[in-house]
Order: sequence, then C-alpha cells, then structure tokens
Amino acid sequence: MCGSCYFKALNQNAELRSRLNRIHSESIICDQVVSVNIIPSPDEQVANESRLSMSESVSEFFDAQEVLLSASSSENEVKFFDASTLTASDRKFGLKKASDDESYISDVSDNISEDNTSVADNISRQILNGELTGGAFRNGRRTCLPAPCPDTSNINLWNILRNNIGKDLSKVSMPVELNEPLNTLQHLCEEMEYSELLDKASETDNPYERMVVLIAAFAVSGYCSTYFRAGSKPFNPVLGETYECIREDKGFRFFSEQVSHHPPISACHCESKNFVFWQDIRWKNKFWGKSMEILPVGTLNVMLPKYGDFYVWNKVTTCIHNILSGRRWIEHYGEVTIRNTKSSVCICKLTFVKVNYWNSNVNEVQGVVMDQEGKVVHRLFGKWHEGLYCGVAPSAKCIWRPGSMPTNYELYYGFTRFAIELNELDPVLKDLLPPTDARFRPDQRFLEEGSLEAAAAEKQRVEELQRSRRRYMEENNLEHIPKFFKKVIDANQREAWVSNDTYWELRKDPGFSKVDSPVLW
Repeated sequence: MCGSCYFKALNQNAELRSRLNRIHSESIICDQVVSVNIIPSPDEQVANESRLSMSESVSEFFDAQEVLLSASSSENEVKFFDASTLTASDRKFGLKKASDDESYISDVSDNISEDNTSVADNISRQILNGELTGGAFRNGRRTCLPAPCPDTSNINLWNILRNNIGKDLSKVSMPVELNEPLNTLQHLCEEMEYSELLDKASETDNPYERMVVLIAAFAVSGYCSTYFRAGSKPFNPVLGETYECIREDKGFRFFSEQVSHHPPISACHCESKNFVFWQDIRWKNKFWGKSMEILPVGTLNVMLPKYGDFYVWNKVTTCIHNILSGRRWIEHYGEVTIRNTKSSVCICKLTFVKVNYWNSNVNEVQGVVMDQEGKVVHRLFGKWHEGLYCGVAPSAKCIWRPGSMPTNYELYYGFTRFAIELNELDPVLKDLLPPTDARFRPDQRFLEEGSLEAAAAEKQRVEELQRSRRRYMEENNLEHIPKFFKKVIDANQREAWVSNDTYWELRKDPGFSKVDSPVLW
C-alpha cells in the first residue's frame, strides 16, 4: 500500500509539473520568454487602507473628487465581466495567453495621417539602411542607477502643502528630495516601454483583435510603471526643455518638448516602421488634504500605416493617497474610450475602477470591445500593474503582462529596467543631443548621483533662470515658439501639438551645434 501510494504520488507530481510547464509555455508572449514580476497581493499594497473603518474610508475618498467620467459613456448598455470573481489559482494557472497568430486594431486622420504615413515609410528605410542608430550604448545600457534614493522621512510635507489645499501644485516649488531623477518628458517616453504591442497590432489583420492589443494592452501598459513610484515625483520640465530616445532594440525613435509653461504642456512624437505615436498632455495637480490628484487633459494618438488606422484615446485620473502620513499608494481611475477615427467598425471602452469602501479591489481594469451595433465582441479584465486578459476566466487569454522588476528596485525610486536607462548619458551622445536635452539638466543629474545639496542649489538656480526668462519675455511682449512642435486644430476643434518634422533633420549633420537654443541651465 505505502509503495503504491508513493508511486502514485510521484506520477501525480510529474503530471502536475507537466501541466504547469505547458501553461507556462502558453503564457510566453511574441515567441520570447517574458519575465513576470511576482507582485505582492493588492491587499499588501494598500495594507491597512483596505481595512479602514467606515468613517476613515469615507473621509479618505471624499477629499479626492470623482472626475473624468465620460459624458459619452455607454456603460449602462454593457455589463462588464467581474474580475473579482477570479480565485488566486484562476489568476495564476487558469488563464492562457493570446497565441502568436492573433491580432489587435487601429485608425487614421487626414493631413496628419498622410504626413505620418510618409514618416513611417522613411523610418522603415532608415532602419533597413542602418541610419536609425543612437550612435551610443555599444557596450549595453546600464542596469542600475548611480545612487539610491534619499531618505525623505525628515521632510514635513504639511508645512509645504497646508497653504495650497485645492490649488494647482505645478506652481509650488518642492524640495528636491521629493523628486525622482526623471522628468515629465521622460515619463512620456516611458509609456513606450511595451511598444512591441503596437508592432504586433501592425501585423494583425482582424480589426477587433487589433483594438484588443493596441488599446486594451498598450493603453493599460503605460500605467504599470507607476505602481512602485508613489513616493516621488518627476521634475517639471522648464519651457523649451527637450528629450530624445532612440531604441534600436525596439525599432523606434522618440523626442519630446515642453511647449508651454503656464499651463504646462508636454508634447512628444515617436516613430517606427510599424507605427507613429504622438500626444500632448496638460497636467493639473490638486491637493485635497490626504490625497493629491493628477488630472491629465489631452489625447493620445496612434497611426498604423499598413491599415490606415488612426486611434485616439484619453488618459484617466491619477491619485496619490496618504500624502502626509502612512504608506503612500497610487491609484488610477476613470474611463478610457478608444476610437478609430477612420473606421466605425468597433470601439473600445476601458474602466479603471476606483477603490471605495464597498469595493476594495485595487488596480482593477474592466473593458469591452464593441461593434457598430454595440454588441460586445471581446471582454477585457485584469489589473494595470499585473496584466490584461481577453475573454472569460478560466479560459481567458493573457494579452499583456509587465516584465520583472530589477534587483533592489525599492532602493532606487521603484524604477523599472526601462526607466533606469532613460537618463543615461553615453559620452558619444553628448555631441548629438541639443543642449536643451533633459540629460544635461544639472539638478536632475546631481540627484541621480546622490548629491542632494548640489541638486537643491541647481534646482533653485534653474527655476530662477526660468522666471527671469519669463519676466523678460513679458516685458518685451515676446512669445515663446517651440522648436520642434507646431500648434494645430484637430477634428474636435481642440488645440493640439504635433511634430514640425525638423528634429531629426537638424540632428543629422552637423547636429544641433548651429541651432539657436535657449540657455536653460
């Protein structure tokens, strides 16, 4: 009996191992092994927050006002799949991933679309000819920051914020210790970390499947890097500041510019042989006593030249909780509507669910892809920091999941591997970048290197230089004109900023040495 039980147990163990190996192989994305970050339970992120008393919970969420509920929302027509019904075993082992031959969707818009089609063709040619190179990082990119993040326990935020409740915090100067060594322009580039989803979408003929990958995956993926970043804020770019990023490994080139200071507007443009991505975002920060909301206003755009698709969508509200005491944690909530402006075949709606007293599920995302008649074609669910699934559990397919976090990430601002690389300045790049590039910004560089006193002094100097430039322009009735973006009126009669197609031409030869650039620092 004991011997037969022993061999039976061995057989069951072998069978279980085989099943787990098969499930693991099915969860590999794009024929490559994807490192999956084993993230603590969502309950661990909010710790005691999910067990607050009724009065504490109500007061916590009363001061962070509900916003960004789309007036055009049709949520009453659709019943979302309840991802909370998934068990732990369902989430880990019962869900499959999309097979490699499955697809996702997109759209396009008149003049901008035609310009960007030619741009994509040009990028394709440059990649084939070896012209799309950064000319640097031949020895590989760095895997760790020069110094860990500083201790901020001695900073009394209440003394800084108590006179600014309900105000726009973008106009309030903060201690440099509260920053991370990246700025908003680099954050826009960070949203391209999973650009391979757009590459996959450009190879997918089915418009419904393109929508699933492009939006449900790419749009959600832009939030996952924020999960461990509630403890610090990016530097605010000064007017005229720029940033570029060329990634031969991902096949894209990116540049961004701060085109307006008040209101603060950041614009970016990214090109590859498969897609063109651009956006301009206006940020508003509101401090409500216990929490701070970041309200983005603007549109994200993706064009897929192969299909003539032009997709547009919005961002959701971000809220940082426990600003003054307790463990800070970050939340995204609101509705995202993704449309293909060149086709009415389908539409995607994603809901980033807001936590409240009667719904303690954090970071939850639910969504649907619907056809022209409003019929649901695909159901989506997941968590923006863990992954996104298409279908109904337990047979749903994983269409995206984040990569693993680097070693000791909590000591280095919670940066992902991609974020660690963004501010790296290879010596070869110095002669190729414009002097306005964020990598030359001294306060940000000193903070990255752990020199807090120097960073604080430089931050104050850079901010005073910007104030002096603004006073001079106002006294002389001058208007700032961005170098690399131009203002246009989009189809919704809204002001938008798009590339003026000069950045890469100026970079070629002799570079930016002959370009008249402002002295920013």
